[in-house]
Amino acid sequence: MSMKQLTEEQQVQLLERLKSRFEKNMHRHPERQWSEVVSKLEAQPEKLHVLHEMERTEGEPDLVTFEEEPEVLHFIDCSKESPKGRRSVCFDRAGLEARKKHQPENTAQDLAAELGVTLLTESEYRNLQKYGPFDQKTSSWIETPSSVRELGGALFCDYRYGQVFVYHNGASSYYGSRGFRGIVTL
Repeated sequence: MSMKQLTEEQQVQLLERLKSRFEKNMHRHPERQWSEVVSKLEAQPEKLHVLHEMERTEGEPDLVTFEEEPEVLHFIDCSKESPKGRRSVCFDRAGLEARKKHQPENTAQDLAAELGVTLLTESEYRNLQKYGPFDQKTSSWIETPSSVRELGGALFCDYRYGQVFVYHNGASSYYGSRGFRGIVTL
């Protein structure tokens, strides 16, 4: 078994968890049938591994349909708050290395790459909130334009007062209540 494959037991447990979450949250994917989703998942075992890692880090991945891409399967972290297993991270490796003291253990981008996901874009984060609310007590790093990153900044979002807020911070900052949400597409 390679590092990217699950045991049969892990696969069965994961698919049961995903099916249960899928059925409890049909508003996130009203036009989808579980049989269609599971067929695509079983055909791509590497994606099952990614979903397992999202689950392991408490992301609670679920299928989310975007109006502009109804044919695409997007699994996104749907935990109410930024996943617990991915908090207290600065934005990227350059941000981490810029810290002289109190470096966090990891970065959002490095951890996302390890998990096999990408950080949400601002648009994806806003679309996710249609099925929320999410991040009412936490915040999540999002993909940041290179023009902002080149100046030392990075973007994050949260949901307060009935709307999404997009903020900036130094890429080297990290907080116990800031993590990131990932997305994997089939």
